[in-house]
Amino acid sequence: MVDALPVVVIGAGPQGLAAAAHLSERDVPVLVLEAGPGPAAAISDWSHVRLFSEWPELIDTASARLLETTGWKAPTTGYPTGAQWVEKYLAPLAGALGGKVVYGARVTGVSRLGRDRLVDAGRGDQPFTVHVEPTEGEQYRIQARAVVDASGTWSTPNPAGADGLPALGEQTAAGLLSYRIPDFRDRAGFEGKHTVVVGSGHSAITAVLALARMARRDPSTTVTWALRRATAGNTFGGGDADELPARGALGIKAKEAVDTGLVSLVTGFRVERVARQGDRPVLVAEDGRTLTADRAVVLTGFRPDLSFLSELRLELDPTLQAPVRIAAEVDPNVHSCGSVAATGAVDLAQPEPDFYLVGAKSYGRAPTFLALTGYEQVRSVTAELAGDHDAARRIELTLPDTGVCGGAGLFDASGVSLGGACCAPPAQVLQIGRAPATV
Repeated sequence: MVDALPVVVIGAGPQGLAAAAHLSERDVPVLVLEAGPGPAAAISDWSHVRLFSEWPELIDTASARLLETTGWKAPTTGYPTGAQWVEKYLAPLAGALGGKVVYGARVTGVSRLGRDRLVDAGRGDQPFTVHVEPTEGEQYRIQARAVVDASGTWSTPNPAGADGLPALGEQTAAGLLSYRIPDFRDRAGFEGKHTVVVGSGHSAITAVLALARMARRDPSTTVTWALRRATAGNTFGGGDADELPARGALGIKAKEAVDTGLVSLVTGFRVERVARQGDRPVLVAEDGRTLTADRAVVLTGFRPDLSFLSELRLELDPTLQAPVRIAAEVDPNVHSCGSVAATGAVDLAQPEPDFYLVGAKSYGRAPTFLALTGYEQVRSVTAELAGDHDAARRIELTLPDTGVCGGAGLFDASGVSLGGACCAPPAQVLQIGRAPATV
């Protein structure tokens, strides 16, 4: 019977492991498939970066209950790095789940047994088939009563090209570009050199601040920050109006770095072409301006990988590639002051019954995802899969305000000062030990 089959969770990151903990607590069979060699493989890639959420905002409730049975004690204060998040929480959680988590298992496709996406007859009565490509051995498939895709977006960063496609020459010059926040503890790769950072989100700001600190120590280190928008606008965020203080501090200190000349800000720079000058990348904008760098760091966000879901019936927003019922709440073009609302099973449900996108992937291309949001999604979705519909429809989360007003602003507007956002950073700078990340 289909009901006897496990729920398959794709991805052993924070939300995937939380889903497994919630399902285990409800005695629902679950199997987590992780493409990487260990838990939270994506986070391990940015282990050097500090988060802007404190420990209590990074721990799921059911996961904590499971871990406490092993003698684990929850960290209560501080902003962990990615490495600390894995070491002190995610790896122990994966260990507590034991054989319910399988590593080196990349999901290459999800469908219905004996039915492609065209077949209506008896579709909902058939189990899912999850096709897996292991690191070693032959491909295989698993039958599942439900599938929760918590695979995130880390594997598919956006390109430098301003039109959403790789810029001309970008793929050829890919070896000269970095699409992740570099580990700036390797100072030799950046000190005394010119680095261009492309992007306007928290990841870009994190990189810019790390480089600014190098430039303060060594004036031969130069930093150019390239924004696609014609003005800085809301790039600097909500300052002390942000209820996540470390996130607000990012924007405050970024504005300070620009104002003091440690960072050169270039606006309206929309990359059309990436050329080479020996081993140096040259970024060419649509208006003909060029930026020649020793290092180029492209931090323009991420997008969901939907390729292995092509045989499922999904209803996604045409702009964000997020579930249609949550798109308006997370759309950076329209999102204004206040919190992004918590979302649950009803919002995430798809035309394909018992299939859910959760975590960062559920936000599509929107950059506003928080771990707390994903944990609430998982709590609701797993309650629904367990038949507890009342719990699935409850909202058990209040999110912190962003402090950022007026949506994204006018893309081509010019003449706005750096402090022109309605929530401009105050003069008092919140000091933090190290720039946090985007989670």
